[in-house]
Amino acid sequence: MTMMRLDDLRQHSDVLRARNGEMLAVRFVEPRDADALQNYFRSLSTRSRYSRFLGAASELPPSELERFIHVGEADRFSVVATMRIDGRETIVGEARYAFDSDTASIEFGLSIDDRWQGQGIGKALLNNLECRAASFGAVRLFGDTLRSNDAMIALARKSGYAFTNTPGDWKLTRFQKEIQEQPHVEPQDIPCASWRLAAVSPSAMSSLAV
Repeated sequence: MTMMRLDDLRQHSDVLRARNGEMLAVRFVEPRDADALQNYFRSLSTRSRYSRFLGAASELPPSELERFIHVGEADRFSVVATMRIDGRETIVGEARYAFDSDTASIEFGLSIDDRWQGQGIGKALLNNLECRAASFGAVRLFGDTLRSNDAMIALARKSGYAFTNTPGDWKLTRFQKEIQEQPHVEPQDIPCASWRLAAVSPSAMSSLAV
């Protein structure tokens, strides 16, 4: 799978709700988001950046930013969670995930703007990632985080993830979840656009690739 076409990206956008009822859009990152995404990471607290990158970083390195904004390369995808704040689309969270077809698993990492933590955005974004994983036919999701990252550990635990040691790194813990086979539901009732698109037409996922 290679980079997704820009005219396909908006087919895979979702509208969710935070705990306080605020509308939350989840969409793929586009090249036009480069500056906004970099500013988002710079605005995170030192602790949040350290937890997200598993080490000290003040911003995304240019090479990593390039990978973030080119969706679909090497089966890696980036999404942003945005809200309308003072009339402007504002990034309040992000996630990056990668699909491994050999193991039918998806590895992911995410972050939420410090100012919006505790509002249910992380839970909504994680649920959306699980749905996107199902659209790939993945049977497992997992991520690695620092053992000191209490917020991510609490979110994963509340969402039904099991914990184990991260192979080769004692500083990290791995959280993982098996994706249950979903009962039949009508396409319009499926809670994420990518899975809904696949349900409408099994061949529709071919639109992900150039």
